[in-house]
Amino acid sequence: MAFGDLLEQVGSTGRFQILHVTLLCMPVLMMASHNLLQNFVANVPPHYCSAHRNLSGSPLSPQDTLLITVPLDKSGKPERCQRYVAPQWHLLEKNGTSSPEEERDAEDGFDIDLQGCTDGWSYNMTEMTSTIISDWHLVCDLRPLKEMGQTVYMGGVLVGAMVFGSLSDRYGRRILLLISNLLMAVGGTCAAFSTSFSLFCLFRFVCGMALSGLGLNSFSLIVEWIPTRVRTVVGTGTGYCYTMGQLILAAIAYFIRDWRWLTLAVSLPFYVSFLYSWWFLESARWLVLNNKSEQAIKNLKSVARVNGRCEEGDKIDIEMLQESMKKEMSCSRGNYSILDLLRTPTMRKMTICLSAVWLSTSFAYYGLAMDLQKFGVDIYLIQVIFGAVDIPAKVVITVSMSFYGRRLSQCAALILSGVTILANLLVPYEQQTVRTCLAVIGKGCLAASFNCCYLYAGELFPTVIRQNGMGWVSMTARVGAMVAPMVLLAGDYIAWLPGLIYGAAPILSGVAAIFLPETLGSPLPDTIQDVEDRKNRKTREKKHKRV
Repeated sequence: MAFGDLLEQVGSTGRFQILHVTLLCMPVLMMASHNLLQNFVANVPPHYCSAHRNLSGSPLSPQDTLLITVPLDKSGKPERCQRYVAPQWHLLEKNGTSSPEEERDAEDGFDIDLQGCTDGWSYNMTEMTSTIISDWHLVCDLRPLKEMGQTVYMGGVLVGAMVFGSLSDRYGRRILLLISNLLMAVGGTCAAFSTSFSLFCLFRFVCGMALSGLGLNSFSLIVEWIPTRVRTVVGTGTGYCYTMGQLILAAIAYFIRDWRWLTLAVSLPFYVSFLYSWWFLESARWLVLNNKSEQAIKNLKSVARVNGRCEEGDKIDIEMLQESMKKEMSCSRGNYSILDLLRTPTMRKMTICLSAVWLSTSFAYYGLAMDLQKFGVDIYLIQVIFGAVDIPAKVVITVSMSFYGRRLSQCAALILSGVTILANLLVPYEQQTVRTCLAVIGKGCLAASFNCCYLYAGELFPTVIRQNGMGWVSMTARVGAMVAPMVLLAGDYIAWLPGLIYGAAPILSGVAAIFLPETLGSPLPDTIQDVEDRKNRKTREKKHKRV
């Protein structure tokens, strides 16, 4: 008897599993809100230098004050980071009689001195009533701090993956899930009431760590309490919860335009999930592997009671439980480390190619998803479109993986996303509809790539080091997400450079994915030797076909 048979005995798809999976998926809806929160709380409003202090009591209208205070840029809009050293009263005489170009030529002729915004900035708060940009003046020389905020958050996600991943194997999934929910709720609340940008980054780092803990432990508790036959369906449903979370964020942000209240609104639900998480049962698999068989039996009997199978649950004893987990217990006694990912030539090539796939997918995904303002479209609308495109993208990639295989699907998703991003560089800025359509296709392809690489990597790594392998590629993805916001700063010097980097990365990794073996219809490898044997077997098959 395997553990799956034991699970069937107490009910594998009964009331317990439905309630269990539903409650675990609720926080997933809000995880996207924290991942993409920066799009709204760090929205950069139109801004220009505030008027000179001696003009504060002037009877001039705001338009006239702006005219004599701030010069125009090449596009005829007020400069964002410079103003006149002294008010240019002579421009009032020309107001309404000359074009912006003529006024700018006149300024060049006068050789007027300019200075920075020594009296601060004025903001046009039409999309948000306040953001961290307007509250802490993260513009001009401090503009890089905006991208730094998202990088710090993604750094928290990276650290959280390493910390919570090892702690959950030692102390259990349930307790770490409780801690993660509480951390997310408290960290988000503190971020909402931060009095400085440094404190905001600190608490966002905490939120990033908590998000990793939530993702890892929720997924483990879901998978370890359901049978193998429904894992694909449940996994897909969980993925769609994240997609729906992107749409929920757009709706919440549309009605809550203040960044503090918005941050609080997407954090408060985690207090609720913290409270009901006490109901969750610890994974019976984890309990047995950690010599807590008696508690595992109690949990299995609780599941049987909820599913209406009390008599079947009462038949379970320690001997039956340990017999069902014999294979897992023997595998857990092996001493494997992350270095085993590089031990053999086949494992080395596979690990390097998968690392490139995961890093570039995450890098390009967050490069697109975290810079909505550049499309010149309403940010609430573009967030909805970017979220909705994931739905058909995941359906298409799932069908493609089933009919055409994992490798071809992975390569196609990455290369197509890179091509659309690069194509966007050739479209004039004025053609916003075309630019937005290309970006949406690119984002959909990257969402499809994410869907594919999770399944593909799980099928490529052998059982004995699957957790190590998945942990490694997940870490490379988070490194890509950390670097992505900082690449945007290169646009201050060369406007097209970020797009070139975001487009080239997935194309290169798409080429690297060609060297991965196909896994469609293949059994999962259990040992490193199985991986080598699969490589040798396919080599022999190719030689046989040539003969």
